[in-house]
Amino acid sequence: MATDFRQEFIRFAISRRAVSFGEFKTKAGRLSPYFFNSGLFNDGDSLNRLAQFYAKAIVASGVQFDMLFGPAYKGIPLVAAVAVALAQSARSVPWAFNRKEAKDHGERGDIIGAPLAGRVLIVDDAISAGTAVRESCEIIRAGGAAACGVVVALDRMERGSGALSAVQEVEQRYNIPVISIATLDDLVNCLRADPGQSGNLRAVGNYREQYGIKTHA
Repeated sequence: MATDFRQEFIRFAISRRAVSFGEFKTKAGRLSPYFFNSGLFNDGDSLNRLAQFYAKAIVASGVQFDMLFGPAYKGIPLVAAVAVALAQSARSVPWAFNRKEAKDHGERGDIIGAPLAGRVLIVDDAISAGTAVRESCEIIRAGGAAACGVVVALDRMERGSGALSAVQEVEQRYNIPVISIATLDDLVNCLRADPGQSGNLRAVGNYREQYGIKTHA
């Protein structure tokens, strides 16, 4: 499958202001020249298009999976939408999500949707500290299944506390692949192709020089 959907996704995210430029303080206290906010895909059309990009990335990766799992809260609408997008591509798979609050009446339990089974692909918007991935892996394991990968929208390719990025740390710690619709490489290439983005390209390049990972697995 062609990979030009990555550039298309970046252009789409910029048009929706889900990727915006300026000065933003990250959780690590760094001043980033760009910010990604998946919450701005906040109508039916944009969520549908976002889910189609997720489906393309999943198929292009070749990852083998039996069902999808969305960690509360951002992963809940994403996993549902991605399941629909995959079904539209003739791949109908079960999906589930967790609830954070305990419930002792009606539909009991922490998992909503299909029972956890087989190889489970985790669907989320991004990976920062890896907390949601850790919790998801524990939930999936407790349900008698196995996490087989994580799919996110954007990989910032940025160092954490050490030499590795949050994505690389997850891949190393859990021995599973992290699939992304697009990466910082794709963002840079998109900016480079637009003469009107030269200022943002320079700012992102300088930030990457300071905080970016040296290689990307």
